[in-house]
Amino acid sequence: MRHRLLRGLLAVALGAAALLVPDAPAARAAGASGAGCDPLAPTECLLPFPNDWYTRPDPATDTGRRVAFDTAALPPGAAGRPVDPTAWNRSDGFSPGSTLIAHVPGLDPAATGTAPLTDIGRSLAPDAPVVLLDTTTGRRWPYWAEADANATDPARRALLIHPARNLHEGHHYAVALRGLRDRAGDTIPAAAPFAAVAGAALPTGHPLRARQDRLRPALTALRRAGVRTEGLYLAWDFTVASTRSLSGDLFAVRDDAFRRLGGRSPAYTVTGVTDFTAEQDPRIAREVTGRIEVPGYLDEPGGPPGSVLHRGRDGLPRHLAGSTQLAEFRCEIPRSAFRSPAHPALYGHGLLGRRAEVGAGNVKDMAAEHNFTFCATDWIGMAEADIPVVVGALTDPSLFPAVPERTEQGLLNALFLARALIHPAGLTADPAFRDTNGRPLVDIRRGIGYDGNSQGGILGGALLAASPDIRRGVLGVTGMNYGLLLNRSADFAPFQQILDASYPDKLRQQIVLQLFQMVWDRGETNGYAAHLTDRHQVLMHIAYGDHQVANAAAEVEARTIGARLITPALAPGRSPDTVPYWGIGRLGRDQLPYRGSAMTVWDSGTPSPPVTNTPPTGPEYGHDPHSDPRNSSDARRQKATFLTTGRVINVCGAAPCTAAPTS
Repeated sequence: MRHRLLRGLLAVALGAAALLVPDAPAARAAGASGAGCDPLAPTECLLPFPNDWYTRPDPATDTGRRVAFDTAALPPGAAGRPVDPTAWNRSDGFSPGSTLIAHVPGLDPAATGTAPLTDIGRSLAPDAPVVLLDTTTGRRWPYWAEADANATDPARRALLIHPARNLHEGHHYAVALRGLRDRAGDTIPAAAPFAAVAGAALPTGHPLRARQDRLRPALTALRRAGVRTEGLYLAWDFTVASTRSLSGDLFAVRDDAFRRLGGRSPAYTVTGVTDFTAEQDPRIAREVTGRIEVPGYLDEPGGPPGSVLHRGRDGLPRHLAGSTQLAEFRCEIPRSAFRSPAHPALYGHGLLGRRAEVGAGNVKDMAAEHNFTFCATDWIGMAEADIPVVVGALTDPSLFPAVPERTEQGLLNALFLARALIHPAGLTADPAFRDTNGRPLVDIRRGIGYDGNSQGGILGGALLAASPDIRRGVLGVTGMNYGLLLNRSADFAPFQQILDASYPDKLRQQIVLQLFQMVWDRGETNGYAAHLTDRHQVLMHIAYGDHQVANAAAEVEARTIGARLITPALAPGRSPDTVPYWGIGRLGRDQLPYRGSAMTVWDSGTPSPPVTNTPPTGPEYGHDPHSDPRNSSDARRQKATFLTTGRVINVCGAAPCTAAPTS
């Protein structure tokens, strides 16, 4: 049903976008001449990106700056509709996972020697043609660089620079491009505006004097790091958003909601109890449905799709008076719970799905084999009901903030479900969660765990970071940073059609994706990763060659949160990388069991994924292993031990972990 709904909405959106989208060259001209564009990059407004040219001083923020996008500078939506910059201008910097974008006509990355995904270590070489410098610490930052493989016009192809681990929150960075070459091996000269700014002091009143003054501190920091101004093609600087800017909205909502709750359980209503015979379901004995009452922080009563956070005059989220969000839930109680109370856990569903996924076969297997009761609620904001809003946002970015902001309410809903599940006066006090003798079917004494797959892994890190109750979580077939993931996901193909119709120019598309990520950080793991493992343990399960969630994004997450890789991870020669899993700490089998955060790679024999920003589609990429880890009994055993004891155990002997392909 979800796929039929999606196809219908896509057809409508594609038709509308085809009628409304302006001519691409005209759109480029409008954007390039918009007020406030950086004169260093005359090709396209907002380039290079991210860029402190689009911020202003603000002593009230933690970074001392604030994003200050002008409507005229933002890429207009279909029919030239201007984008409202309000949601972006709340930030005191840019995303810690932002892809850096520049336009270098004629660039050949291979001839230039830029560090590819397969050789991230090369990015730190003294003579690297791209330098990413943390000016706060004076240290170089690892990355990989690539030309946009999706570009249809070679003259409009973006250079994409991806941080190999998330940038430090609140820090300032400088970027330098030098020694860039074309296919013939010839050096590409700097554009005239940058050459003038990087040269001798310009006279007062010169049109570029203000830009020169703004750039000088970054050029000075680069020189101190050994990067000379002479020979530069381009340099610029930017500030990364602070921790408070990234997570402040969700944490403010959480703190206010739990303050209102006090020591009580959230109010709930059980709406259905279904008991199954062993013949009907040999694994699950009882299914319970109901709803949890959660304070509403969205700007419409009940918080329907498309609503955003209700804010006070200070811009901070506030409870909407009288608004209650009814979070529907579904719990699956295994037969084993009638012999010994089960471990409680939340389950997180996949892309634009719904809570019914908690009834999937692999979840039932995990429940039955290891005595877990899994409960789930919809990830509103990124649930089936939100598909029309997601589709609409691809034609009008002004609609996009509703996706992460409603997701924040969805995260709060899950936090309240967790509290209701483990509170003595909560769900387990209800007859629905007791046997005929009144004995509890769920053991709340040992805390609650989390297990999510795909989108449930991508959003699950944010849930863990915010949770006062969940201490350990499994992020299955996971990654983070949708701005990095979407180009590399087979799942994005139908949405890509809408984006292509709305923004035919691929260079502009890359800017739009990174603009989305700036506000998406508030509703997914990317904005919380730096502190995710401060108080929580995480086990990442990765499917090698995953068609839906790119391995590259999972590796950035592992580096960022400090998860250690269980080795051997792959058979020798399996990976195309010069140093497989560069920059990720190792755990040998002799170091297991391990108490900490870790990553296990499960190999189903699928071919290695593309090393470009393209999805692994087509017969040459074989079987999609996305569902294989969760369907492995060994993987489930490792997950169960981790969730119940905090120990990461060896379930694969001395060999790399493998999972049988599932149909």
